[in-house]
Amino acid sequence: MMMVSDDCLVECNIDDSDDDDGEQVNTPPPPPEFASKASTPAPKPPTPPVAPPTPESTSPVSRDPNNINQHLKVEVSDVLAEPSTPHSIDQVWIYSVTGFESTRIWTYRCLSLLFAVPFAFLCGVFIAVLACIHVWVLVPCLQLSYTFLPCLRSLCLCSLNVFVSPFCSSLALCCSQIAVSLSNKDWSQTKDKDAV
Repeated sequence: MMMVSDDCLVECNIDDSDDDDGEQVNTPPPPPEFASKASTPAPKPPTPPVAPPTPESTSPVSRDPNNINQHLKVEVSDVLAEPSTPHSIDQVWIYSVTGFESTRIWTYRCLSLLFAVPFAFLCGVFIAVLACIHVWVLVPCLQLSYTFLPCLRSLCLCSLNVFVSPFCSSLALCCSQIAVSLSNKDWSQTKDKDAV
């Protein structure tokens, strides 16, 4: 099979517009290399692929994308503030702010170094246990209860209709004849007794 090099291809402009006046575009004849039986030049070796440049992160990765811990974003001005008239020495204020920030950051880093990995491990175990219980215990029990629930429902309704319903109907009939009436005379006597 004979391959044709890019040098031998002819470029033709195609214009599909309706405003042509019957003119035909003259295309040049193909080059003689294309029509001849002569061998074509050897193809160029493929160029190695260029690795795409690594994108530089312009913003830090958000470790709290859902703003779960919004209430923990405490600034110095939320804790330390001086009124406008009595000021401390400027260097004292600068060192106080620096001390606050440094202590807050480094204490958090040290505590997270101690507790983050073990607590993350425990949270992972807890979530895995919950998932296992949900998949292997809770859902099968619910599905079994949905299977047997119609039988239990009919049994409960039957027992309610036989035992509880007649008792409630009798009690309602007995209590329907009770009437309570209050008059001002009774109210004033009750009031006098409470005052004594």
